[in-house]
Amino acid sequence: MSCYIVPLVQAAVTSVCRKAGWKTGFLGRNLASLEKMLWGGSVMLIVDHAINGELFDWTPMEMLKVGVPMSAAITLVWIIYALIKEKKTVLSTTK
Repeated sequence: MSCYIVPLVQAAVTSVCRKAGWKTGFLGRNLASLEKMLWGGSVMLIVDHAINGELFDWTPMEMLKVGVPMSAAITLVWIIYALIKEKKTVLSTTK
């Protein structure tokens, strides 16, 4: 299985963006949390696939069918998290 490749690439791109100083907007301010979610999930998938003997480095259809939706779901959860965190920050500063 190679579904871990898509979130792994997304994690690398996220790391580059964060290290480049992309901090605009509420998503930029919460980029570190997305980075941690992606790296952690990717490492967990690699370890799981290695333990089960399913570690393949390239299966395009699986990356498309499993990797992309998995990365999209992680990103959606992160956006919701960032919105909630931003709303809490705004509410706490107005009191």
